[in-house]
Order: sequence, then structure tokens, then C-alpha cells
Amino acid sequence: MNAFLFPGQASQDVGMGQDLYERFPEAKELFDAADELLGFALTALCFSGPMEELSQTSVTQPAVYVHSVIVARLLAARGLSPDVVTGHSLGEYSALTAAGVLDFQQGLSLVQERGRLMQEAGRNRPGAMIAILGLEDEVVVRLCDETGPAVVPANFNAPGQVVISGEADAVVQASEAALAAGASKVVSLPVTGAFHSPLMEPAARALASRLEAAEFAPPTVPVVANVTAAPESDPVKLRRLLVDQVTAPVRWTESILALAGMGVDNAIEAVPGALLRGLGRRITRNIKITLAGTADAIDGLAGSQEGTAPHG
Repeated sequence: MNAFLFPGQASQDVGMGQDLYERFPEAKELFDAADELLGFALTALCFSGPMEELSQTSVTQPAVYVHSVIVARLLAARGLSPDVVTGHSLGEYSALTAAGVLDFQQGLSLVQERGRLMQEAGRNRPGAMIAILGLEDEVVVRLCDETGPAVVPANFNAPGQVVISGEADAVVQASEAALAAGASKVVSLPVTGAFHSPLMEPAARALASRLEAAEFAPPTVPVVANVTAAPESDPVKLRRLLVDQVTAPVRWTESILALAGMGVDNAIEAVPGALLRGLGRRITRNIKITLAGTADAIDGLAGSQEGTAPHG
């Protein structure tokens, strides 16, 4: 059984998608359509940067979404389709598009609005995010609870890696407590807001009205959602979960384990980097994760006869 994994923020890089644009006409068509739909030259920012601008949430989210959807479309056109999909945070929109819940134009519009609202919320109520390494999830949850409601777990990425988010002082306080409790390392993340925390509540409320007006089709394959870490197929629930995930933690460890529990043994990560593959290997060795974010990787997968790539 095969899965597609879609990345979130932190997977962007200058040059992303340029090889796809130059090799595959369908990739060029979607990049050009994205420029027109967004009203700015996303393609130029993806290909040439600067990185500082590409890393702005309002740009990063459309960039990663467009790249991910292009990869999924290219794979599908070559007979490589998933049995189940999931995405990390922003990547859930890519997963929903790959599953036919959202079309490309609608998904891109929602992602653009999500990025704008989250960046605005971060500007109005600045916060921080810090990765805690080397502690069990339960310990990090307890330390956040002891620090107070201003800091929460935001991403359960893998065993021994939890990202906390919230008001800057509280996040620093909780990270210091984590070091005292035996964390091997704490890493401050270069973000424009305290994502997946209560500080994003204004963004969640505003996004809810946009999502309510969007048309959600039944998925062609199950979508393992961030909030529930379970396969979901009800369009109404999927819409609500997109609102919830703005302020709720990403349960990535449980999501990957859910895939394994469904019988997934092969997965494709739709990004040039190996961030999700690295996390996946720490979660379970029962799923082989293959990278497919470049033109060469896609051609290689399409030509492979080894049966390790997702198929219909």
C-alpha cells in the first residue's frame, strides 16, 4: 500500500521547481497559472529568490503548495498514484488537492489566504517556536502545562522532537525547563508567527469563513488529518479540521504510525529535501520513503520497475 507525503513550511528553497518547469509542460502550465491567480510572480521567487522573501509565510505557503501539487500531478500522469495521502501542516492542503477534495485554483486561493492571515496574526501578536530534542512527548506536554497557557506543543514531529509555540517569553521559559529536564538540544525556529498556538486564533476565525464558502468534494483516497492523526473522508469534517489545525498541534508521529497501521509500506515525499523522510525513519522502519521533488527523481520513479513507488 502506498502513500504520498506533502511537506509544510521549512521545505522551501531558492530554485524549487525550476527543473520541473523547464522539463515538463504541465509543470510550466501550473506555475504560470499560479502567477496569474496569485497576482504576483511566484515563479520568479521560487526560481531566483531572494530567500528572505521566499521565506515570508504569505509567499512560502503558495510556493510549497504549488510545487507539491505539480509533483503529485506529474507522478499521477505517469501512473504513480497513492492509496492514502497526508501532509504536514500546510501540506494538508496539498494532500487534499491530490485526493480530489480541492481543485488547484481553489486550493491555491485558500493557501494564499491562509498564509496571509497567519503572517498577519504573527505580526499583530508576535510569538516564537522552539524545537525540543531528546525528550518524550509526555514530558514536553507536562513542561508546557507547568509553564502556563501561553506556550503549547505545536508539532509532534517524531520521537524525541517536539516543537513548542506561543508567546516568546513563555516559549523560552519552557525550553529552559526542557534543558533542565534532560533535553539534548533546543533550537529556535526562524518563523514569522507562533503557528499552531492560540496566538493564531484570529487567523483561524478569518480562515473559517473562507473555508465555509469553498466547495469540498469527497476524497478519492483517505486523507490522514493532522488534528486527528486518522484517515478522514467526510468533506464537512475535513473542512472543519483545516480550521482546527491552525491552532492545534500537528500529530505527525501518530499520522505516520496510522499509515503503517493501514498497511502502507511505501511512500513518496513530494519535495526535493528529505525532511519528512528523516522524521519518518525515526518513527517507523516499516515504511520506505522515496523522494520525488525533482525532475530526475520523477523520471526515475516513472521508469522504475522495482515496485517501490506508489501506484494506482
